[in-house]
Amino acid sequence: MRDKVTVIGAGNVGATTAHWLLTKNICDVVLVDVVDGVPQGKALDLYESSPVAGASVEITGSNDYAATKGSSVVVVTAGLPRKPGMSRDDLLKVNNDVVSQVVRKAHEQSPDAIFITVTNPVDVMTYVTWKATGLPPEKVFGMAGVLDSARFRAFLAMELGVSPRDVVAFVMGGHGDAMVPLTRYSSVGGIPVEKLVSRERLDAIVARTRTGGGEIVNLLKTGSAYFAPGASAAEMVEAVLGDQKRVLPVVAHLDGEYGQKDIYVGVPALLGKGGVEKIFEIDFTPEETAAFQHSVDGVREPLSVLGL
Repeated sequence: MRDKVTVIGAGNVGATTAHWLLTKNICDVVLVDVVDGVPQGKALDLYESSPVAGASVEITGSNDYAATKGSSVVVVTAGLPRKPGMSRDDLLKVNNDVVSQVVRKAHEQSPDAIFITVTNPVDVMTYVTWKATGLPPEKVFGMAGVLDSARFRAFLAMELGVSPRDVVAFVMGGHGDAMVPLTRYSSVGGIPVEKLVSRERLDAIVARTRTGGGEIVNLLKTGSAYFAPGASAAEMVEAVLGDQKRVLPVVAHLDGEYGQKDIYVGVPALLGKGGVEKIFEIDFTPEETAAFQHSVDGVREPLSVLGL
């Protein structure tokens, strides 16, 4: 029997996550959304692509969480975009309410499921998901590092004119302008990037990585990125369902690691059937330590706004 994966939210990110999962041909997918007809229509459109994509899985859409019963993984993309006149704190509180409600409903139907949060601000909403479900922290984590690292790797590949597949790099910390791309741990075909790219160009690539999401928003004029976020979420799902023991940068719960407690933030972790099965602690330079702490502080601030 195939695993079932629920994707909450049938907007661009949710539907694209479902699309990437369909092409991987590894699980049945249920798209859930509050808007009548939207998850059903997008699921049907996706399923109709199956003969072309060579997929042999089921994909359905629903407004009823009963359809999600027995899911192995739940991907949370539901949330509202910031509207004119709405402060960041207002948006934070609205998405806190949305995420809390939807994950409770999904958890009732699938009490053993692993939850992967994508909704922004993702570090905070992953903490909200954890609190709302009451699950062990290793079964709740967020998608940011995979996406940010993919952007970092893509920009390095563009700079060097090489395949992105041969670029190894990762990003730590919060998902935002204070994220910490680690050039010292990045390489191309095993060659450290610091030997291939000048410090000036590396600094520029790091800056572009930090504002990668905003760059796409500015280009699109309306809306935000969804192809890379959807692919990143699907990669994490695949790592869990296949018990792949992938080492990926994810928003994971820290309980003393890196000197931090009771917070979700981006770190390299081992993903498998149990969720976050191990957190890897790497050595920092004093500058990297300061940057990581600054990034963590940026996550704690909105948590305090929510009283968490």
